[in-house]
Amino acid sequence: MAYGDPIRETRRAVFAGGCFWGMQQHFRSHPGVIRTTVGYIGGVEPNPSYELVCSDSTGYAEAVEVVFDPGVTSFTDLARLFFEIHDPTQADGQGPDRGRQYRSAVFYTDEAQRLEAERLVGILEERGFAVVTEIVPATVFWPAEDYHQDYYRKTGGISFCHVRRDRFGDSLRKG
Repeated sequence: MAYGDPIRETRRAVFAGGCFWGMQQHFRSHPGVIRTTVGYIGGVEPNPSYELVCSDSTGYAEAVEVVFDPGVTSFTDLARLFFEIHDPTQADGQGPDRGRQYRSAVFYTDEAQRLEAERLVGILEERGFAVVTEIVPATVFWPAEDYHQDYYRKTGGISFCHVRRDRFGDSLRKG
């Protein structure tokens, strides 16, 4: 952005769905996403470390904070992506990763996000999915250590736990 350019309005969303590396890889490439940060949310200890979170005793979840331009994408688009890149029916884990820190959760930042996440869960349940995703208020989001940020971009790897699967079809167009 050049000097004098108007400041873009941004919104924030926080999702947890297994290992944050793969989640970040998908969100980072979504149109309208300005920034993604991997980190920890949902626990009580201040400034948690990866090792502490992995102890499965803190209440924290590995999560991705997504800052986005609402003129390009929406919370609905991001939440739909979230539900399609992880298995929202798998409790406390994704793929080979097990533990409460790998749970499926939407950490909503306002009432509109809560209602929309609940609506999307309802659509999935109507389609036969036994969704276990928690929909809870966002608390303090603690960025993870630098070596976790943009991990797959740094290493050239790809996520094997997060593969996008169409779970909604045309149901979102119906309203």
